[in-house]
Amino acid sequence: MTESNRIEYKQQLTDNLEKEVVAFLNYHDGGVIYLGIDSDGNTVGLKNCDAIQLAVKDRLKNNIQPSIMGLFDIIHEAHDDKDIVRVTIAAGLEKPYCLKKYGMTEKGCFIRVGSAAEPMPQEMIESLYSRRVRNTIGRMESTRHDLTFEQLKIYYEARSLHLNASFMQNLELLTPEGQPNYAAYLLADENGVSVQVAKYADTTRVDLIENREYGHCSLVKALKSVLERMDVENTIYTKIGYPLREEREMIHARAMREAVINAIVHNDYSNGSCPKFEFFSDRLEITSAGGLPYGVSEEDFFNGYSSPRNKEIMRVFRDLEIVEHLGSGVPRILENYDRCVFQIYPNFLRVVFPYTNPIGAQSGAQSGAQSISVLLLLQEKPLSANEVVTGLGLRSKTGAFKRTINELLSESLIEYTLPNKPTSRLQKYCLTKKGVDLLEKS
Repeated sequence: MTESNRIEYKQQLTDNLEKEVVAFLNYHDGGVIYLGIDSDGNTVGLKNCDAIQLAVKDRLKNNIQPSIMGLFDIIHEAHDDKDIVRVTIAAGLEKPYCLKKYGMTEKGCFIRVGSAAEPMPQEMIESLYSRRVRNTIGRMESTRHDLTFEQLKIYYEARSLHLNASFMQNLELLTPEGQPNYAAYLLADENGVSVQVAKYADTTRVDLIENREYGHCSLVKALKSVLERMDVENTIYTKIGYPLREEREMIHARAMREAVINAIVHNDYSNGSCPKFEFFSDRLEITSAGGLPYGVSEEDFFNGYSSPRNKEIMRVFRDLEIVEHLGSGVPRILENYDRCVFQIYPNFLRVVFPYTNPIGAQSGAQSGAQSISVLLLLQEKPLSANEVVTGLGLRSKTGAFKRTINELLSESLIEYTLPNKPTSRLQKYCLTKKGVDLLEKS
């Protein structure tokens, strides 16, 4: 283990911690500082890690500007049976970061060069400042000032955390002028932001089966609603025979969860765009606005180097343990999928999860789920084709619907009420004894 451009070792907590953190914040990849490991990479350990963690958080919160809350993780770990502290720092979007006591001067700004934190030349300071991202949701004023946060308080209390009277300031939900910012608007009980979940009949966007909006509430609540919906959709029904349902995931659940959270946390809300989730018959597409954050290359992105676009949202999600660690999302997706599932464009980022192949050969995700729904509808009484379409919530007789009906007829699970007049306008479908037996066994 040796120090590098992204790794710094410190035997103990020293006075120059902030200097090292500033250097990583200004570096395009961020970095990691290990406390309790000496410069040769030997683990020496720390005493009273809890106190050290609190001290580090307090120093980073109060001694660096602009605010870096949401841009760092402090984690207690064990190496070689000894306690250490790992401080992970993301690359910030509001460069240059500096020591508060010295401001944006060569004594206050540093950059990582090799394995050292070097003073930043004044020319570089001015160049970075001229390109600083200023339209962040922390600086944008909320369109409403009469915001309430009862939902957010409930989520915090569920984690045994309590929001006091100064929580908006503590969570950085105020603009520099002291007004509620757009992050506050997104986390408030009521807002005008919604997240769409759409479902299509086939592989195109022509035949929309369902379109639901989750939002106009705290972004935390909206996220949880979307995740619940994703879990419901993420099942593949592969056989119509007994047992009625043979199930497995269409998409790896952990990878899907990470992609959903990433889309909501890192979406560029500054232009009014919201994440979108679309189920097709062969894939799930998750789209978020904004492309890669400024200064982040595709290689940085795939290596898990984090640069949170919305650090205020990231901080809240980490408080609530929705997000575990900085930069963990993409690597977890890549544990189960290739890089090709990511489509990176200048103004948006999309993750495309193909469904797994069915276990059986009789039906795929769409037809299998629809077959079961048809059987349950016909359990009450015979229905016409149009009545079945309405019962399924479809707008028309899609190709998938027609295949499902033909499949059920061929397997003798349903039959015509007028078998000699299959095209009659009075024709209806009803369950066969085989179909009734199948439902009773289930």
